[in-house]
Amino acid sequence: MASESDQQPQQPQRPAHLYTGSERPYDPEDLVMARGQEPTPERLERARKLIEKEGAKALERYLP
Repeated sequence: MASESDQQPQQPQRPAHLYTGSERPYDPEDLVMARGQEPTPERLERARKLIEKEGAKALERYLP
C-alpha cells in the first residue's frame, strides 16, 4: 500500500544557483537567467546596460 506522501505530486525544484535579492555578487548572466531566458550575446549586453543604469534594482525586481 502506498503511503500518503507517495501520492502527493512533487514540487518542482528551484535551481540551486539562483539566490534571492542582490545581496551576493551578480552579473548580466544572472539577470538574464532570473528573467527565465537563455543567455545570448544580445540579452547579456542589454542586461549589462540595465545593471549599469539601475544597479541592484535591476535584479531585485525578478528575485524576492
